[in-house]
Amino acid sequence: MTAFASRAAAEPESAPPAALPLAGCRVLERSRGVAAAYAGRLLATLGASVLMLEPPGGSPLRRAAPRIEPAGESALFAYLAAGKRSLECDTLSDAGRQRLRQELQAADVLLDDTPLAERAAHGLQPQQVAECAPRLIHVSVLPFGASGPKAAWDAEEVNLLHAGGEGYLLPNGYAQELFPERPPLKIYGPFAGYQGGCLAALGALSAWWKVDTEGGRLVDVSVQDAVLAVGAFALQRLGDGSLEHRATRKFRYGGVFQARDGFVEILTLEDRQWEALLDLLQRPAWSADPALRDPLERSRRGDQINRHIREWMAGQDVDQVVRRAQQLGVPAARYRAPEEVLGGEHEAARGLFADIDLPAAGAARAPRAPYQFLRTPLPGGGRVPRLGEGGQP
Repeated sequence: MTAFASRAAAEPESAPPAALPLAGCRVLERSRGVAAAYAGRLLATLGASVLMLEPPGGSPLRRAAPRIEPAGESALFAYLAAGKRSLECDTLSDAGRQRLRQELQAADVLLDDTPLAERAAHGLQPQQVAECAPRLIHVSVLPFGASGPKAAWDAEEVNLLHAGGEGYLLPNGYAQELFPERPPLKIYGPFAGYQGGCLAALGALSAWWKVDTEGGRLVDVSVQDAVLAVGAFALQRLGDGSLEHRATRKFRYGGVFQARDGFVEILTLEDRQWEALLDLLQRPAWSADPALRDPLERSRRGDQINRHIREWMAGQDVDQVVRRAQQLGVPAARYRAPEEVLGGEHEAARGLFADIDLPAAGAARAPRAPYQFLRTPLPGGGRVPRLGEGGQP
């Protein structure tokens, strides 16, 4: 606990709850997957009061991997549920549906990922919700949306990542060169779920912003659409007749390089960055070729240029390369292990991590939020509620 206390002392003082952007906003969350739960997490970090409506026995996310030992608590659930409250409610019973109606009438936003075929039985059809709470913003969060030919389809994280196109492009660049035999990969963790959660949170806020003039409405979120948006550049290139593939998707020159003690990524997208890169390399003889002043010619010779950079980089230390590159104006950064990120000077200065309080495992560090407000610093991680804790009427 001493280590936690010393870190907390260096963190920025958070704003009082009443000063947060969503103070007074009441969110009802019924989530079995990451996307809807992450949307609730984002709204909670902005000051909304988020009540998780959990089925008997609790949300499936409470049992999701990875687990924090020896208590066995889900690390994923802990991150997604911090700062929320919990209400155990069987919406298949008469009493549960009555409680659901009470909570709907008290809420401003409903986040719901109940499959279409089950919504009527739980009282969560859009028409049922609208009749119960006409001013409510009902955010439906499903793998392929609530309308269209795939609306009834289920999907896991790996399905959504590939349905959104990202899986087709992985691994690429230096990783593809090192491991060309690898099959398409899934990004670590629930990447698609987080993207869907961002879209759901933005949709909820956009609709709630206009509730006084437009009234309640249904916001239909497709997680697949959210993942597609991540690859917007690759989709844009389809119009040029270019289909990107993991074997060809890479920076023409620059990218990831292996130094003596780790990996570093360097970007040289502009002429000034190219010139600064040559200064970093101490103007080697090969760089004096006048043809390399032409960006198109540099792109054509990208593999050759990268071979020269790799030969030089193999004898360098990462931190020295990054420090000198940033001084010269070359975008560069070190690839770091998770423990290096948690203990990083930059992260500490920006207050990127905060303690969350777990029922059995105690305090743990987690990302505060993927955004900051200079005038109203966001609070810490908050408590992870036990099942049914904080759901009193």
